[in-house]
Amino acid sequence: MLRRFLDGLYLTAGWIAALSILFICVIVTAQVSLNILARIGGPDLSFTIPSYADFAGFALATASFMALSYTLRLGGHIRVNLLIQRLSQGPRWLLELTTLALGAAMAGYATYFAASLLWESWHYGDMSTGIVAIPLWIPQLSMVGGLGLLTVALVDTFVEALIARKPILADEGSE
Repeated sequence: MLRRFLDGLYLTAGWIAALSILFICVIVTAQVSLNILARIGGPDLSFTIPSYADFAGFALATASFMALSYTLRLGGHIRVNLLIQRLSQGPRWLLELTTLALGAAMAGYATYFAASLLWESWHYGDMSTGIVAIPLWIPQLSMVGGLGLLTVALVDTFVEALIARKPILADEGSE
């Protein structure tokens, strides 16, 4: 039951990332279309989407951070296999446990300080500087959520590898 819940959480984060990228495509395409309309039709047909670059940037941050846990669990992160492919299963497993533990510690550290930044933004009422002023804590939520999910995914993968007593992130072709 916990496995299904976590996998559903990672999948939801992946969908949020995908929808964020779709949003970037839509808003940038709309603004480019409006620019073309202004070139063809002159100043009377000159329109802009207020703060479209800010919104695209916020969506890019959301896509980047929300995709982390989903990508990790899918095995899509880039790894350097030069060292691990030369190791037997036992040392490879220990190396995997070590890297997962270090990764979880670093992700947890980043989550803590990102959450501190979010709290400060909320506390002091920080706003974006674009035409449409957005409270900065709102886009920062996706950063904190994505880092928190990455921390959970790294701990989840660590526990999974510990229970399996073998490397689970290794490429099948290198075993």
